[in-house]
Amino acid sequence: MKIVVLDGYSTNPGDISWAALEALGELTVYPRTAPEEVVARAGEAEAVFLNKAPLTRAVLAQLPRLRFVGIMATGYDVVDLEAARDRGVTVCNVPGYSTGSVAQLAAAFLLEASFRLGEHNRAVHAGEWSAGPDFCLRKTPLLELEGKTLGILGCGAIGRRLGEIAGALGMEVLGYSRRAAPGTREGNITIVGREELLERSRFLSLHCPLNRDSAGFLCRETIYRLPRGAVVINTARGGLAVPEDVAAALEDGQLALYCADVAAVEPISPADPLLKAPNCILTPHIGWATREARERLLAACAGNLRAFLDGNPVNVVH
Repeated sequence: MKIVVLDGYSTNPGDISWAALEALGELTVYPRTAPEEVVARAGEAEAVFLNKAPLTRAVLAQLPRLRFVGIMATGYDVVDLEAARDRGVTVCNVPGYSTGSVAQLAAAFLLEASFRLGEHNRAVHAGEWSAGPDFCLRKTPLLELEGKTLGILGCGAIGRRLGEIAGALGMEVLGYSRRAAPGTREGNITIVGREELLERSRFLSLHCPLNRDSAGFLCRETIYRLPRGAVVINTARGGLAVPEDVAAALEDGQLALYCADVAAVEPISPADPLLKAPNCILTPHIGWATREARERLLAACAGNLRAFLDGNPVNVVH
């Protein structure tokens, strides 16, 4: 079997092994593939793995030997699923491989919001503490998380794990889920309606998929239903937020802080208004990328292909 990985660098820049995939066929790995290069590189492949390289209907029509698409991620919006189904191509993703890592980053943002460690570290290195008249230096208001309310939008595995961490910190944890009715519980999360979630969340963390219903969720309308001075964390998808509305809310103080590991366009556009907004912490989509998570990801990708070849596909995206 001819296997092609179209954009392998982000998953494996060289610190882990491709051996599990190499054992299943003739493997070719490209570090990165531009959209216009996909057909030429994948034209003879029976199995293609990708993370962000797009497989549109037009592209799929030019891959006559293709039988299997392995998404090296949980999200699958880069593949035209209807076109794949029409061509009899099986598409599999990898759910759950980065649950602990992404929840850990969201928790790091929570802790950063409480003590603003980065800003205080910079002040110390700039000499402000040394030159100050007091034994302590406070650049921002400091918050104790215990007793504060965290709202979680999307109570899947990552949201539930974050709920466990927040609970250990003494926070009240509320959540909204399309699958669960208000008044029920998901782990230690109390499920409420979406409006109640917004109205009560001093901290709000986004953990829902990006789709037609959720795109642009964090906009002026929803932001101004949050308590004034709220903190929003987004480790899910950049498209959940309207950058202009978030930047405006940071400027006028409706949001005290916006922490995001994702952007509307990735890599982030130099024109993104969040780059110049105050009280905005941005990281370059790293929540999924711990070595441990990437090792699980590659193992699961090989497992998906092996199961397909055995006639019992798993993690099939419908």
